[in-house]
Amino acid sequence: MRSAVVLGGSFAGLLAARVLSEYADEVVLVEPDPLDEDGTGPGAPHRGQLHAFLGMGHAQLEKLFPGITRELTDGGAHLGQGDAIRFYVDGRLKVPVPGIRMLGATRPFIERHVRRRVTALGNVRVERATARGLLFGPRRVLGARIAAHGEPETELTADLVVDAMGRSSRLGAWLTGAGWQAAPVDRMRVDLGYATARFARGGELPGTVIAHSMPGPRSGYLPTMIEPGALAAVEGDTWSVLLAGYAAHKPGKDPAEFLARLKRCVAPFRELAEVCEPLGDAAPFTFAESRRRRYGDLTRFPAGLVVIGDALATVNPVYGQGLTLATLQAASLHAHLRSGTGGGEPALRYFRTAGVFVDAAWELSTTADLAQPHVTGPYPRGYTVLRRVADGITEASVTDPEVNETYMRVLHMLERPRALTGPRVLYRTARTLLGG
Repeated sequence: MRSAVVLGGSFAGLLAARVLSEYADEVVLVEPDPLDEDGTGPGAPHRGQLHAFLGMGHAQLEKLFPGITRELTDGGAHLGQGDAIRFYVDGRLKVPVPGIRMLGATRPFIERHVRRRVTALGNVRVERATARGLLFGPRRVLGARIAAHGEPETELTADLVVDAMGRSSRLGAWLTGAGWQAAPVDRMRVDLGYATARFARGGELPGTVIAHSMPGPRSGYLPTMIEPGALAAVEGDTWSVLLAGYAAHKPGKDPAEFLARLKRCVAPFRELAEVCEPLGDAAPFTFAESRRRRYGDLTRFPAGLVVIGDALATVNPVYGQGLTLATLQAASLHAHLRSGTGGGEPALRYFRTAGVFVDAAWELSTTADLAQPHVTGPYPRGYTVLRRVADGITEASVTDPEVNETYMRVLHMLERPRALTGPRVLYRTARTLLGG
């Protein structure tokens, strides 16, 4: 492949550029934001929110960038496993899972290291410009139209174009404008709000890297017993702390309100509220709906075009799947290109492979979201039974190590959701609930 163009230089775009660097003579990464040293920019204000790196995402990142875990921890990130990762359901601490590892670091910190690795590749260059459209031939995409700020449009020809433009991607309009089909879109409105604040970290909570608190079956998945949230020990001797809420329970940026809510949460959050110095106000963000674009369902699609990251799917961020899903899509792109198809044919194999991971994340997040009374569907077939089974497994995972290990492996995208309905898990769930 002579050339490839990646539209969007955020996390998913960087991963796509890294993969393409093995197959293209030149990779052009088109990014409109002049990102500062902290890795933030006006095009992605959510970068400053607490992000989770799940077990599978961490493993895939290390495959793409060997040694990056050591690089991140040497720079101040924290790697936790076992007792260092504390999950609470309805205020109860779940039994630990020794094999699960999580990285405590801010997204800008991770992204900055990934960007440094990618831009150091000899065949990758960055264009500070905005994507304005695609160049179409009779059967394929031939490149992209871009424009730097205040400059006229220019054309970039390419054998493969990757849409990594995020939730605001205009690809659907570009496709229909050129006579192609736009992908069908699944939506689930969740009306989520969350806010992240940072606190100075000292000697409190020794041995804790990650703590996560969520309402569960006993509270009807409502914040009546406990505030939902997460915290992580991150670089710079700080804690990054997130509180979340749906509908009328969304957190705001008022520091007094944020501290008051922290004190209604589980013990680690209360301790931070009582002993740690806040480093500025909380930064709120809203997430209206989960969205999945089903490109694999299309009967006609141009060759030379791939979609990755939030442009392909975004699921409720409280489950922490976004960054991990991007790494799995990058792995799917790697497999697609390794097969020799490249940009010569429609990327149906890529969309099918990436769709397996998207569907798993969608199933996990939307099944949980439907427990919220304000979420009105669509409900999958047999949802009532599915909900009862899921509630039972969640309840059993608090105290049963084997059930919780499977539960956490599914949460970390190391196994598919169907692993939770295996005979062994269901047997141990029933025995736990019956007091056996």
